[in-house]
Amino acid sequence: MDPLGARSQFVDIQTLPTWQQQLGEDGEEAPQLDQSDSLLSQQSFPSPFPFRPDINRKIILFTGDVALLNCTSIVNTSNEMLNDKNPVSDSIHQHAGPELREELLRFKGCRTGEAKLTKGFNLAARFIIHTVGPKYKSKYRTAAESSLYSCYRNIMQLAAEKSMSSVGIGVVSTTKRGYPLEDATHIAFRTVRRFLENHGNSLEAVVFAVSETEEPVYRKLLPLYYPRSEDEEKASLPLIPADIGNSEGEPVVPERQIRIAEKPGTLEDDSEEESLESDLGQVGTHAFARMEGDVDKQRKQILQGQMSEAAIQKQHQRNYNRWLCRARAEDLSDIAALKALYQTGVDLCGRTVMVIVGRNIPVTLIDIEKALLYFIHVMDHITVKEYVMVYFHTLTGEHNHLDPHFLKNLFDIVDTKFKKNLKAFYYVHPTFRSKVSTWFFTTFSVSGIKDKVRYLDNLQQLFTAIKPEQIDIPPFVLEYDARINGPQNPSQSSGL
Repeated sequence: MDPLGARSQFVDIQTLPTWQQQLGEDGEEAPQLDQSDSLLSQQSFPSPFPFRPDINRKIILFTGDVALLNCTSIVNTSNEMLNDKNPVSDSIHQHAGPELREELLRFKGCRTGEAKLTKGFNLAARFIIHTVGPKYKSKYRTAAESSLYSCYRNIMQLAAEKSMSSVGIGVVSTTKRGYPLEDATHIAFRTVRRFLENHGNSLEAVVFAVSETEEPVYRKLLPLYYPRSEDEEKASLPLIPADIGNSEGEPVVPERQIRIAEKPGTLEDDSEEESLESDLGQVGTHAFARMEGDVDKQRKQILQGQMSEAAIQKQHQRNYNRWLCRARAEDLSDIAALKALYQTGVDLCGRTVMVIVGRNIPVTLIDIEKALLYFIHVMDHITVKEYVMVYFHTLTGEHNHLDPHFLKNLFDIVDTKFKKNLKAFYYVHPTFRSKVSTWFFTTFSVSGIKDKVRYLDNLQQLFTAIKPEQIDIPPFVLEYDARINGPQNPSQSSGL
C-alpha cells in the first residue's frame, strides 16, 4: 500500500493503447505500394503474416521499465547463474525485494534458451519468468538463433500453461551478450506471432517493454509481423526476411534436415570436383551467408522504386525462400499421396530423373497452391545439380490439365537453379492439342524451355535416353504403350 495514498509507480496495462489502436493515435498512414509491391500483388503471393486485428489487439508496445507493469507475469533476462547485472534484471530485483534472490538460489542456474518461473513478490506482476539469452558470435549464428527462439517460445509456453492473461516481455538479448538488436527483434516478433496464432487463445495481452533506444527498432519492425491494415500488410511484404522459420517461428536449418533417398541402394558416382562444386553452390543460401550485403540499402531502393537488376534478383530470391519456408512447414501429405511427382533413377548421363504423371493430378479437386508448395518442396534439393523431367501425358483428361496461368506463375516463382539445371523435358504420349499448347506456352509465356522439350510417342524412344530399370513407370502407361505401339521386351517393363 502506498503511503498517504500516493500515486502508484506501477503501470496498469489496461490504460496502454494496443498496437492496433496506435495506428490512429500515432497519425500513421500505411505506406503507398511501390513497383515491387505491384509485382508481388500480380503473383498473388500471400503475406506469411496477414492482417489480424484480433492479434493486434493483444499486442502493446510500451516504452518504459518492464518491472513496473502489472501483467500476470513479466520476463527477467539473466545469465546461466541467474545473477546477471543488467538494467532490466537490476530493476526487477530492486522492486521485487530480497526474497526473489533467495528463491533463485534454489534453482541452481538455468540453461541458455530455457525459462523458469518464480513469484513476483513485491512486484505488481504475480509471476516472473526468468530466461537466459544466447551469447552471439557470427560464426555460430544458427545456434544463437535457435537458442533465442527457445527463449521466447518457452516464455509463451509457460504463460499459456499457467493460464496467464498477460505477459510483459523486455528485450531478452542483453547488450553484453552481443546479439544484434534488429536480428533479435525479428525472432521475437515472429515467435510470439506464431504462438498467438496457434496457442494464444488464453492470452489477452503481450506487452513488449523497451527502452527509448530500443523503441525505434521495435516500431519499425512491428508492421512486418503485425500489420494493422491490408495496405500496411502489402507494403510490409517486401521487407519481411526470407527466413521466417517454420509454422512455429522456429529457425529452419536446411543443412540439418534429414533427406531420405528414393533408392537408398543406388550409388552416385560423383567426382571430387563435382562434390566441391556442389558444396560451393550452397554458399550464399544458409543463414550466415545471408548476413552479407547492405540489406537496408537494398530495401530502401525497393521502396523508392529504384530497382536495379541485382535488387530485382534479390527480391526474387527472397520471394522464393518464403515459398520454400512455407512448403517445409505445411502438411503436404495429401498432395504426396497422389504420386503425381516423384524421383526415380538417373539417365544415361547420370542426371537425376523426376517423373510427373499427368493423370494423377485432379486439378479441379486439389488445392492448387498446396500443389505448388509440394513441387517446390520436392524439387528444391534436386535442382542443385543437373536433372531431367519425364512427363507422362498418357490418358490425361480435361480435369488433369494445369492452367497456363498457374504454370507461368510457377515458372516465375521458382529459383534460377530450377531453370538452369533442367537439361531435358521428355513429353511422353503427347496429343496434337497438347503439342500446340506447349509450343505457344514455351514460345510466348516462358523463355529458355522450348529447346529442352522432347516429344516422345512411345516408351522405346524414352529408353534411348533413360534405361528401363532407371525409371518407375505407372502400370497404366505401360499398358497404353503396349496397346498403341506393341508390347515391349519384358525386361523393359518396370512398373511401380
